Amino acid sequence: MGGEKKREGAIQRRTKETDIDLKVLVDGSGETDIKSGVPFLDHMLTLFGVHGFFDLTVAAVGDTEIDDHHTVEDIGICLGQAFSKALGDKSGIARYGSAYLPMDETLVRVVVDISNRPFVHYNAPVPDQKLGTFDTALAKEFMRAFAQHAGVTLHIDLIHGCNSHHIIEAVFKALARAMSQASAKLDTLTGTLSSKGVL
Repeated sequence: MGGEKKREGAIQRRTKETDIDLKVLVDGSGETDIKSGVPFLDHMLTLFGVHGFFDLTVAAVGDTEIDDHHTVEDIGICLGQAFSKALGDKSGIARYGSAYLPMDETLVRVVVDISNRPFVHYNAPVPDQKLGTFDTALAKEFMRAFAQHAGVTLHIDLIHGCNSHHIIEAVFKALARAMSQASAKLDTLTGTLSSKGVL
């Protein structure tokens, strides 16, 4: 990056339900330190950092004695806000990204547009309601929160697959690769990639 300012976002979120500190460095090397209080989410966020080459730290305490919903959703909010902060006015970024991600029998497609127009299409059903103690429906809630607060148009589709763990893991990995591609700096671009001149 030379003398350029680091593209990083740090977010603190304090509510009656959660206490979260999250930091992302977009131009990282995949270093992660994740302590969300939700073991399955720790695994998914570690994969997100590693496969997107994002340095990501998360320290969260939530009301997991009730369930994991508030913690998972609020971390999605914080990650989205951190990306939005890190990318600023989105000047010079590729804007679009896509990834097909295979994991054994599973194939997932994720397509993103860092457009400042949040939208989520999520079509990645899983056969199991629980993976360990994790409610698999929370994967969609995480993605919805992330897209809303990152200002991202997000399309997620399961092409085929039947193992619930593989499906959700492929979704997180594919999101990482698509976001890495979309947030990449283009040497030939000045300003934002938009005919309107602003996103």
